[in-house]
Amino acid sequence: MALTALTTLVSGRAFGDEPRKASEPPVMREPAEIVQVADAFDGDDLFDLHLSLGYSHSWRSAKVYRETSMPQVSTGDFTPSNMNVAKYSQDVGRLNTRADVGIYKDIAIVIRLPIILSDDRSLEANGGGLQSTTLAGAPGEQLFSLPFKAPSRSGIEYLALGMDFGVMNQMRNPNKPTWIIGGEVRVNVSEPMHACNNAPANLNQTVSGGQKKCTYPNDMNRDGKSGQVTADSGVPGQRVVLDEGSSGERKPGVSRGTTGIAFHTFVSRRVKYIEPYGGFDVLFEFPTADSDFHATDLQGSLVNHPPFRGTMTVGMAIIPWEIRDAFQRLTIDTRFEGSYVSEGRDYSELFDALGSSDAPSLRSPNFAGYMNNPDPGSAGQYPSIVDPSSQKVYFSGLTDTQQHGEYTFSARATYQAGEYVKFNVGGAYSLIQGHFITFDQACNPNFTGDPAQMGPCRTGSETTGYTATGIPNPNYRKVINDPGRRFKVDDANGFDAWISATVMF
Repeated sequence: MALTALTTLVSGRAFGDEPRKASEPPVMREPAEIVQVADAFDGDDLFDLHLSLGYSHSWRSAKVYRETSMPQVSTGDFTPSNMNVAKYSQDVGRLNTRADVGIYKDIAIVIRLPIILSDDRSLEANGGGLQSTTLAGAPGEQLFSLPFKAPSRSGIEYLALGMDFGVMNQMRNPNKPTWIIGGEVRVNVSEPMHACNNAPANLNQTVSGGQKKCTYPNDMNRDGKSGQVTADSGVPGQRVVLDEGSSGERKPGVSRGTTGIAFHTFVSRRVKYIEPYGGFDVLFEFPTADSDFHATDLQGSLVNHPPFRGTMTVGMAIIPWEIRDAFQRLTIDTRFEGSYVSEGRDYSELFDALGSSDAPSLRSPNFAGYMNNPDPGSAGQYPSIVDPSSQKVYFSGLTDTQQHGEYTFSARATYQAGEYVKFNVGGAYSLIQGHFITFDQACNPNFTGDPAQMGPCRTGSETTGYTATGIPNPNYRKVINDPGRRFKVDDANGFDAWISATVMF
């Protein structure tokens, strides 16, 4: 008895995560899913290839409101700040394919190809009162009507090419945590999204009033035919004639029309049956030449780029059961993600409804530049008018969206049935902070040098003279961007569910 106790004291207790001797059989040494990296040339394992196939479904809903400046709409001179407009719903089914190719120890190439099987978006009335009030444009117009349903979209969302690096690995060195860094480029390979109306399924058919389903932004009548277009000159009552609009129709498209660059880093540390982790990731997007973003990249624009997204993640993986030498494990993973979404031009909840509107206040183009008024009769009152030779800026449905936060709580279970196969199932609930989705401003104050370019961005009077406060923003649309007429979303939330299987060679 004494000899046994002395032997135990000297040798110590053996743990499953201690360094493995060459004569011992291999055991499962992978950390939590979020920090796993396929590798190669690792002992007897000269090559790793992980192939994943999964399906996910996302549901999004939000209430759309609109500011109002109407006085005395109820007793007590109470003026509500928002009117109920619509309830937005989005339903997306997605096929997720992924390949992780190990090229060296804790270094892998990652290829992802998400395929959207269906993306359905709709707007329903939300008890907001008369549409002639809540959806009013310029006098006598209505921006769109409810209910509204966009065409179903499908296709390849993007192609992602990236790499993951395991800077540290607790399974190799128990004195250190597991730390990975990585990044990817998301290449646009599909037709960018275009604003479309709720026409019948046949693209050649029309909706009420002869309007086509998906037309070019400079198709003034939304009828698929070219025609003469006029626009305001900057002097009330005067208009200038423009060139003809584009004819024909476009496809609804499915991609964001951007090239994305993403970076991420995560750190974990396993302690017995739990493995807490944390990290962050960021995403930058740059518009491609064939998307509608490029039409807004002009001097007076305040925001012409997609939003920047940064996400912090904290979570914990719990391993209630595992048999390492049989490569079997059950992992329960819970996490919280907090994202900051910067101000940017984006596909909002009203992208299709506003972008396919036939209201002249949205269909008529703005001008990218202004010039001195050559008419002596009106030059005193309107010293700067639009330059008809400057670029015409048409409204495509992309709008400036306000910065906001998104908060996601998720849980997933991973069951590794053996050395070569594992399964994952989970769900997530998201809360999205309320924010304006038509947030453009009338003037860009960063340019104030040339009075000929000031247009309506000025102070002073005809008698005292005018001082420029900036230059006009060609993306500004008074009917949706003026304070008191802006749209916003609130009470927004989402739910995601997914299932996937991975084979590991």
